[in-house]
Amino acid sequence: MTFGKFSNVSLGRLSVRRRRTGTIAAVSALGMTAVLGGCGVGGGSDEVTLKLVAADYGDSSANSSRAYWDKLVKEYETKHPGVRVEVSVYTWTDVDRKVKELVDAGEAPDMAQIGAYADYADKGLLYKADELIGIREQADFVSQLGSAGRINGMQYGMPFAASTRLLFYNKTLFADAGLTPPTTWKELAADAEALKADGVKYPYALPLGPEEAQAETMQWLLSGDGGYVDDVGTYGIDSEENVATLTWLKDDLVGKGLTGPVAPGNLNRAAAFSAFAAGDVGMLNGHPSLMKTAARKGVKFGMVPMPGVDGPTRNSMGVADWMMAFRQNGHAEQVGDFLDFVYSEKNVLAFSREYDLLPVTNSASAAMSAGARDADLKPFLAALPSAELPPVGKTSWASVSAAVKKRIGSAVGSDGDPAEVLRALQLTARNAE
Repeated sequence: MTFGKFSNVSLGRLSVRRRRTGTIAAVSALGMTAVLGGCGVGGGSDEVTLKLVAADYGDSSANSSRAYWDKLVKEYETKHPGVRVEVSVYTWTDVDRKVKELVDAGEAPDMAQIGAYADYADKGLLYKADELIGIREQADFVSQLGSAGRINGMQYGMPFAASTRLLFYNKTLFADAGLTPPTTWKELAADAEALKADGVKYPYALPLGPEEAQAETMQWLLSGDGGYVDDVGTYGIDSEENVATLTWLKDDLVGKGLTGPVAPGNLNRAAAFSAFAAGDVGMLNGHPSLMKTAARKGVKFGMVPMPGVDGPTRNSMGVADWMMAFRQNGHAEQVGDFLDFVYSEKNVLAFSREYDLLPVTNSASAAMSAGARDADLKPFLAALPSAELPPVGKTSWASVSAAVKKRIGSAVGSDGDPAEVLRALQLTARNAE
């Protein structure tokens, strides 16, 4: 299976690396400690320590991202004895806040792998990608993802992980209730009613808690022919379409008790995924990592496009998480060398396969599309070319996303007013622009 317009053979693996001004490669080849500019923080005065703050993609301590980074860093440091890499891993609930705290305290890490980059780029805090990695390496980023990491044509955010969303449903629960997967909102609500009548705990799990409410919200807005921005990229959060979508959720799902015992504003994605893996959820929006979690628990599941008002949603939501490098410590040479290693085809594939995510490079995407072992991910790969990403290139997005996480759950509560909440979010976006 080809990967749409992203099925090109890797440019990055055929490229000639840019000439580095430092001595890392040469000195490492001699098996000596490199004498590098800047001051080291450990091991010795000639050693450079790079600090990376990263998000945790695991769903338990057994598969925490800590294990992935520990293995990768050990391999890198063995080949580069003059460089140490210290990685701090935080949950998605905490990681963006932690990076902000470090930056505000004047202690920015060398690298951060988080959910948004544009506000840091706007403040002049980030290196441009071409100060770190070569043009051909940049060209290996999947086009749609690479473009989302640019501001005024300059690449500041380097895509690190990607996913699209599909509607997961529990095949056993659907069979017991005599149901078929929904294609419209009306069918979804009817299926949820039948699942509730059968005693299913969460007929449709609606995670609008602070962990990832902005993503669940966007998928629903797209299914209602709306979104965070209009066709020209202007915020339209309080559009008629968006108000209608949240009103339907409030009245036809939440208000009828079809979303389970936990209020959507208090339900986080991780908890919803765990409930699905426990067999307690009939339907929910999910990304690829849910497949492994559910299969490990023996849950038989299917996946279909997200239902829309009149039929399947035309555009799935795409999500990319970002790697960025801060200027503060002045380690561009060492950071660039490390990122070349991080973005090698082998390491991109290893990360994507470990966490059931989509590769962010053409080379790794081509390898995954051709691999029989990756068959389960192909529906998500196929959805990526038409997927719509959040407006991550806007400097305001970080604060808008945070506001959505904090407030959107209240819009569908029993006392909620979708129009009022969306107007407040639109005002937040306008003030942040």
